[in-house]
Amino acid sequence: MTRGQTLRPFYWRATALFPGQEIVSRTHAGRTHHDYAAFGDRVARLAGALRELGVEAGDRVGTFGWNTHRHMEAYYAPPLLGAQMHTINVVLPDDDVEFIVEDAADDVLLVDPGDPFETVERLFDRFDSVDHVVVMGEEAPESDLPVHAYEDLLSDADPVEDWPDVDADAPAGMCYTSGTTGTPKGVEYTQAMMHAHAMMVQTPSAIGIDQSDVVMHVVPMYHVNSWNFPYAATVAGAKQVYPGPSPDTETLADLVESEGVTLTAGVPTVFIDLLEYADDHDVDFSSLERIVVGGSAAPKGVMRRYATEYDVTIDHAWGMTETMSIASVSRPKAGMDLEGDEGLDVRAKQGLLSPGLEMRVVDDDGEDVPWDGESFGELWVRGPTVVDEYYRRPGANEESFEDGWLKTGDIATVDEEGYFEIVDRAKDVIKSGGEWISSIRLENALMEHPEVVQAAVIAVPHERWQERPVAAVVASGPVAEDDLRQHLAESFPRWWLPDDVRVRDSIPKTATGKFDKKALREELEDAPTPYAPEER
Repeated sequence: MTRGQTLRPFYWRATALFPGQEIVSRTHAGRTHHDYAAFGDRVARLAGALRELGVEAGDRVGTFGWNTHRHMEAYYAPPLLGAQMHTINVVLPDDDVEFIVEDAADDVLLVDPGDPFETVERLFDRFDSVDHVVVMGEEAPESDLPVHAYEDLLSDADPVEDWPDVDADAPAGMCYTSGTTGTPKGVEYTQAMMHAHAMMVQTPSAIGIDQSDVVMHVVPMYHVNSWNFPYAATVAGAKQVYPGPSPDTETLADLVESEGVTLTAGVPTVFIDLLEYADDHDVDFSSLERIVVGGSAAPKGVMRRYATEYDVTIDHAWGMTETMSIASVSRPKAGMDLEGDEGLDVRAKQGLLSPGLEMRVVDDDGEDVPWDGESFGELWVRGPTVVDEYYRRPGANEESFEDGWLKTGDIATVDEEGYFEIVDRAKDVIKSGGEWISSIRLENALMEHPEVVQAAVIAVPHERWQERPVAAVVASGPVAEDDLRQHLAESFPRWWLPDDVRVRDSIPKTATGKFDKKALREELEDAPTPYAPEER
């Protein structure tokens, strides 16, 4: 009964039912166009090449690259062989890359040319497990490493014709958490989990990708399997667009226009920057229908502008590495009035839990909080796409899992309709004078100001109040702190207002594009603030 709960039916459906559907890829060498028939042959050849390199069921194939058609092929070939595909973040520091490759014990690395290859070449002597490095390009650079050119391997390989029967419980994928609060933790996904997640994303209650969509993969393929869009879009038979190495806003805007993109997804900063680009350039977003954002909340002002100026809907999603990315989407229930700001209020939340999952929101005593839209608690989730342990981390397992539930570390409220809203990470919520202040709500409100482009709020230690909020903002023009505080005062009590608002040229970001609050705290926690909270 579980034989079909693998990635094999996805591969079969795309290649058998939609062989002429297009796959567009921007590579180091330029833009390429393939179809699902060519994709099927290339995956079979990659699988044959990996076999010739010694990859067997249970082995791990690491990928270290950008969003291209070759990386997409690597999403399929190892799992179809019964091996495990392990994505590695290409912008991590060397020490993290070394730790992750060694911890996972990757047997083969598939790497992009340029910076990714140079990183692997620099670190190769530290890797005990890696036997082969395959450069995902037309040719491989001169090197002392056991290196192979991807296209040469494919042209010389005998394609796999009879795929092995793979158990649904066999590991198929692996990602590592960001490690912002310690050593990165490995998370393994089985064939059945990846199958279930893609099918869940397919439902209209989640993303609802279908064959008429043109899906542009902005979420990095090294980040939580690109939110599993390469699987969901493939099984849907949709046209796919891969924007390649380090795409800038001009590249993304051009791909939307030239390829007729209807759906894309990523962190909000990408689409804030894209909107700014559109302000200064002649862009055509007429094909674009939906943007899915996650990682943090998009400002309502940005959502409003996309809707009114371009007729593009922004849907919020929420998820974690431990939930295989998307675990909720803020889609309206039937009969809801979505006109004006009320509709934005619904879409700005992380939404309704995806089909197949369950959740609790619990207080410090482990009791469920009321669904009143006001009470805070930690979000717990469980279901077929939620892991129940970390790879080789017994201490972290005890802290993060309880009776089948994943304790997410996200602080949330739930309204009467069941829509939940992440108000902070447990490590980011500001505890001032015994009360909680949501950094996310302050950030979203700051970004509603017409001159504010980006905003991050952190807690700094305070002798009397334990912690107080301090804000860092990037502005599009001159803006005074008092104006920003007055703007916040329209929505929040005085004790919520930041003690200081620092206007900066930029805000540090993590390797996945989120605001790096750890780095920001290190910069600001000892900085003097101009006001004492008791004066406010």
